[in-house]
Amino acid sequence: MGLLSSATALASVIGLYLTSSTASPVALERRFGNTGDVIRGVNLGGLFVLEPWITPSLFSQWEGGNNGTAVDEWTYCEALGKTECASRLNKHWASWVTESDIAILASLGLNHIRIPIGFWAFSVLPGEPYVQGQVPYMEKIIQLAGRYSLNVVLDLHGVPGSQNGFDNSGRYGAIRWQETQTNIDRSIQAIEGLARIAAKYPKIVDAVEVVNEPANWGLSMDGVIDYYKRAYTSLRNIAPNTIMVIHDAFLSPSSWDMLNVPGWQNVILDTHTYHVFVKDRLTLSRDGHLKATCDDARSVYGFNTRLWTITGEWSLATTDCARWLNGFGKGARWDGSMQWEMNGPVYPGATCSGQNSISAWDSPTRIFFRQFAEAQMDAYEAGSGWFFWNFKTEEADDWNYIKLAQNGLVPNPPTDRHYSRYSLGNNHWNIDISSPWCSN
Repeated sequence: MGLLSSATALASVIGLYLTSSTASPVALERRFGNTGDVIRGVNLGGLFVLEPWITPSLFSQWEGGNNGTAVDEWTYCEALGKTECASRLNKHWASWVTESDIAILASLGLNHIRIPIGFWAFSVLPGEPYVQGQVPYMEKIIQLAGRYSLNVVLDLHGVPGSQNGFDNSGRYGAIRWQETQTNIDRSIQAIEGLARIAAKYPKIVDAVEVVNEPANWGLSMDGVIDYYKRAYTSLRNIAPNTIMVIHDAFLSPSSWDMLNVPGWQNVILDTHTYHVFVKDRLTLSRDGHLKATCDDARSVYGFNTRLWTITGEWSLATTDCARWLNGFGKGARWDGSMQWEMNGPVYPGATCSGQNSISAWDSPTRIFFRQFAEAQMDAYEAGSGWFFWNFKTEEADDWNYIKLAQNGLVPNPPTDRHYSRYSLGNNHWNIDISSPWCSN
C-alpha cells in the first residue's frame, strides 16, 4: 500500500529496454487461475508484514511514546526482543487469517488472494531483529485457498534495506535496497524461496510478484530492471510455468510501454491506484472520484494490450483518516492533523469523525461508495483484473472488503453491478466495460 504517483521521465532507461506501443505483448501462455477469467481478489495485508493502521491493537502499547516506539515490523521486534516478538507474531499468524475468512472470500465470488510477505521469512542476519516461522502458516493458507477454489499470488512485499522507505516494506525510513549487492542477493534468495512454494502448489499459486512498490524516486531504474531480469531467471529455474509480476515503480503504465526482453513469457505488470495520498485525488468531490476512474480505465485498457496489467491494490477510501494510515502516530491530510502541502485541512471544517465507520455513513454516502466500488471494478477490469486492499482491518471499514461486501457496499458477487453496464465477451482478455459516469 503506497502512493499514487504521476509518471516520471525515464527516457534514458526506457530507450534501452522498451519498444513502441505497436509491439505484441509479452507472451502469456497461461491464464490466471482455474477459469482463465480476470483476477478479482483481495490482499491478505497485515499478516506477514505488519502495518500499524491495519492492526492497531498490535501497536497500541506504544501510543503516546510509551516504552519507546514501534512503527513497523523491524522496530516492533526490536522493542519486544526476539522471544516475545516470536510469541506474539505466532499468535497473530495463527489468527489474523482464518479458514472462516477464506471461506467468506470464496463465497463473495472472488477468485484470487494476494499474500504479502517479507524477505526475512527466508533470511535473517545477525543484528536484524526480525523473527521467522511465517512459511508454514503461508502454506496452510495456500492449502485453504485451494480447498475453496481460490488461486494465490505470492508477493515479496519487503526487501533488505527497503525498496521505498514505507512501513509496509518492513522498515520505515531511508531507501537503501540498492546500496549493497548483498541486499539484492538476499532479495533473489527470497524469490527462490517463493518459487519453491509456487512449484509445490502449481494448481493454486499462479504468480509471484518479485518486489512490491519499488520507489522510482529513490532507486536506480536501471537497477530495478536488472533485478527484474535476474528475478525472472531465478523464478523460471525453479517454477518455469509461474507468472512473474513486476510493479510499475509508481510510474504510469504508459511509461513502461512494452517491456521487451527476448525470451520473456508469462510476465504481467502491477499498478496501484489510491485516491487519498496525493492532493489531486484527495481533494476531489464525490463526482470527481467517479470520473477519475474513467481516466484510470483508459490507461489500464490501453496498456493491457501491450503488457498484461493488473491493479494489485485499491480501496474505497476517499480520505486518509484511518488511524495511522500515514504512519504510526501520524495524523491525516484530510483534517490538517498532518503537515502537508495545503498546510491545513482539504476544506475548512473537514473532519475525520465517522469517515471510516460504516455505521456512521448516511444513505447518500452508502450509495456513493457502492458506485465508487463499481466504477473502480469497471476500470481495473478494462485491464486484467484487481486485488482490493485489504481483505479486512481492525478499524477502517473503507479498507475492509469483507465488511463492505456484507453491507452491500461492494458488489457480491463482483459481477452484480447496479450502476455500470457490464458485459463479458467471449475473449476474457477483452472485457467490454462502460460506466455511466464516463463519456463514451
